[in-house]
Amino acid sequence: MRKVLTISIPENIEKEIDQFVKEENSSRSEVIRKAIMDYIYFKKLRKLREKMMLKAQSKKAYTDEDIFKTVS
Repeated sequence: MRKVLTISIPENIEKEIDQFVKEENSSRSEVIRKAIMDYIYFKKLRKLREKMMLKAQSKKAYTDEDIFKTVS
């Protein structure tokens, strides 16, 4: 089921969206839908990474490099 949302954006963002629309031969809706999906994905990824970093720090791993050394 699809839902229609109305949003307000500054003109400069509208211009950037329209540039992507042209480049990707797409529609505004599709470009904005993909942007929202990317936002949700990366937000979840950041949350997961934060949880994992807390766990890693409890095992004295403070950087990504520390973790890679441990798993390698």
